[in-house]
Amino acid sequence: MNTQPLPELVALAQQLVTEIRQHPQYQNLQVDCDVTLGDVSQFFNTLQRETTASTVDISREEFFQ
Repeated sequence: MNTQPLPELVALAQQLVTEIRQHPQYQNLQVDCDVTLGDVSQFFNTLQRETTASTVDISREEFFQ
């Protein structure tokens, strides 16, 4: 099981999507599908915002007061 924090995994996925989009071999493909890399990128942007917004620092003592 991967113990890497979800925001880090999402950032890695976003980087991979960018690299795929810029790869010459991908750019030469004639891909016709309902979901584009732009859609995938938007999904990861939304997921990144959600994971960042839901991160709460419970290490601060006043959180429990």
